[in-house]
Amino acid sequence: MAPSSEFPMLIDGSLVAGAASMPVVNPATGQVFTEAPDASAEQLDLVITAAKRAFPAWSERPIAERQGLLIKAAEAITAHTDELTALLTREQGKPLAAATAEIQASLGWFHYFAQMTPPVLVSEDSETRRVETRYVPLGVVCAISPWNFPVMLSCWKIVPALLAGNTVVLKPSPFTPLTMLRIGALLKDVFPAGVLNIITGGDTLGPKMTAHPGFAKISFTGSTATGKLVMQSASETMKRITLELGGNDAAIIMPDIDLDAVALKIFMGAFYNSAQVCTATKRLYVHEAIYDALRDRFVALAQAMKLGDGAEEGTVFGPIQNERQYRRVKALIEEARQQGLTIIEGPQGPQGGGYFVPITIVDNPPDDARVVTEEAFGPVLPLLKFSNVDDAIRRANASEFGLAGAVWSRDVHKAVEIASRLETGTVWINENLYLPPTAPFAGHKQSGLGVENGMDGLLQYMDPKTIYIPKAA
Repeated sequence: MAPSSEFPMLIDGSLVAGAASMPVVNPATGQVFTEAPDASAEQLDLVITAAKRAFPAWSERPIAERQGLLIKAAEAITAHTDELTALLTREQGKPLAAATAEIQASLGWFHYFAQMTPPVLVSEDSETRRVETRYVPLGVVCAISPWNFPVMLSCWKIVPALLAGNTVVLKPSPFTPLTMLRIGALLKDVFPAGVLNIITGGDTLGPKMTAHPGFAKISFTGSTATGKLVMQSASETMKRITLELGGNDAAIIMPDIDLDAVALKIFMGAFYNSAQVCTATKRLYVHEAIYDALRDRFVALAQAMKLGDGAEEGTVFGPIQNERQYRRVKALIEEARQQGLTIIEGPQGPQGGGYFVPITIVDNPPDDARVVTEEAFGPVLPLLKFSNVDDAIRRANASEFGLAGAVWSRDVHKAVEIASRLETGTVWINENLYLPPTAPFAGHKQSGLGVENGMDGLLQYMDPKTIYIPKAA
């Protein structure tokens, strides 16, 4: 393909076409609707050189000025919310309301971090000396974001990295490159040249970035399998890494819940964004006393909600974002069907070229079924019956993943006790999917390394530097 200039990359303060182009597909139709740049190895070298050149002046800039530019960036994005929302829906597939919510949530990261200042910690202040630990930026950050929340999860990375005084090279997913490229164009004149750079490319670009010696840190969100490869390549030059990886999140539903009040909340905690959410409920352990009643409510909810093109009015659930993931989810459902498991499906959605998978409930499958042991990352939810809460906790923890979990009960004290025993980095009680910029977010086990968000997340983009200051005799 010839290089595309409709959605140029941002390199060293200039909007640049790729050395080649790659197709971008609307998942609601399965059809290519435009092209995105495909950066070359030479362009990668150029962008890293530019970011390294911009680093000294940016890191030395007073933090109040960096904070002010984050606010200016948020204002530039806000002025184009409608345009960005429509573009996000077209490339990602989510309903317009969800796309709007993603853009608005992303703006929250700019405003929150614009109020933050890294601390200076004093560990000793004696007659002999004062010992201060300050936090200093790392250098050039490589940020790689996924296709399920391409704007929000990009902002999770670039905002704290820039505030900390680093320069950034962002690579969005090749499946959803456009909205962040457009945001790059909007921010071209907000930050000095080379401070924020956005490049796009196919499957070969990411490994070139993670192995490149010019990066001081890699922040990656994606699958655990790819995260392990990122770790390997980063080890060659001891790059700092933050990895937010897969999850197989369990929720435990106690028998005392008010089904009328919470069934919809639990349902949406599993299926929001067509279940393409790393922290979505992916295994639902339901007490036997209410199992049938909750299952029946889920079936009714699935039947009542529209599956379709996210750009159409009334759509609640959009398509799977890409064909590769669509085929994987369909294969998982088909295997469950062939195993004789009970499958309950909602409306099929539009027929044709789109990547539509109906809301799918698997009724009390065995614990060793793939639909239970693997993260579907699509609208497939196993409902699993339990009678003893200790057994439910054991089953919930029987996973190599530990990203998030949830407990639903009227007895909040009991719910907190259950939550404390779940082996995950995040646990919600009587809610789900709430992830503010203020709270640290981290995976346990094979769900990741490092922290995003909050002060802990900001300091992941800095190194501690301890200075021993003598006092006069």
